Amino acid sequence: MDQSSRLEPREVDGSLPAGHRELIERVTRAIPTDGRAEPLEGLVLRRASAPTELGHGVTQPSFCVIAQGGKEVRLGDRGYRYDPAHYLVATTALPVTTRITEASPERPYLGIVLRLDPALVASVMVEAGRPTPRGQSKTAIDVSPLDAGLLDAVVRLVRLVDQPADARFLAPLVTREVVYRLLTGAQGTRLRDIAALGGDGNRIVQAIERLRKEFDRPLRIDEMARELGMSVSSFHHHFKAVTAMSPLQFQKQLRLQEARRLMLGEGYDATTAGYRVGYSEPSHFNREYKRLFGEPPKRDVARLRAVARQDAGL
Repeated sequence: MDQSSRLEPREVDGSLPAGHRELIERVTRAIPTDGRAEPLEGLVLRRASAPTELGHGVTQPSFCVIAQGGKEVRLGDRGYRYDPAHYLVATTALPVTTRITEASPERPYLGIVLRLDPALVASVMVEAGRPTPRGQSKTAIDVSPLDAGLLDAVVRLVRLVDQPADARFLAPLVTREVVYRLLTGAQGTRLRDIAALGGDGNRIVQAIERLRKEFDRPLRIDEMARELGMSVSSFHHHFKAVTAMSPLQFQKQLRLQEARRLMLGEGYDATTAGYRVGYSEPSHFNREYKRLFGEPPKRDVARLRAVARQDAGL
């Protein structure tokens, strides 16, 4: 291993809590170069030695902690920043833009993501006697301070990366503890709102899943609301409360992200990609694409390919 890529214990900020210092050392050892790794099922580690530009993607239900550095996530018109003192929870699949804001070769960004199984969240919620929430739907992303108990559970989970024989039995137990601490902490209502059976939160999750699967089809709000047992106005209100977007904005982002993937990954031209994701007019597709990504499709894809070649040393 290249020793220059290692973050030795003496380099870690001594003012950080001991748990955070250990987290930095263990994540650095587990992923010694820039990139991402999944050393345990559902546990993803990310390292970057420089800030990144805004990137577009889709969240999954997850619990996100930063060992070192900083990150920004944007959902619709809302922005969320977090750092080693805070954690982020995303409770459903949503189109977002993200960027790493703090990173350097000396102190790289070190991120930890634990995917959250909604069925596991519901199970822990029932066993812990946490009631189904009542009231207004919650935005599906938020940031809260990272307390000592939650940090300790994260450290113990990351320790298991070096203990594969124990991880098979202990990782599910520690994961349940993390979920329990989330449910009983500042984000508990948000988690329970999505995991609970019935209620507006669950119906909005159903709508999100349907839009993700049928993003290339015409959007019929009245039909969807009726099938979910909601009025159109209530559906709009609760959908935006959870996603920070209208259903149309949500569908548009999904369409454009898929078109970008088709052009980059499968070699589609802009016109064909636009048709594949539901745009009947190339000019309309080009306008919407530029509004989201900042450049017309052809120029944007050429830039991304150039960056990929540069990163690969070609």
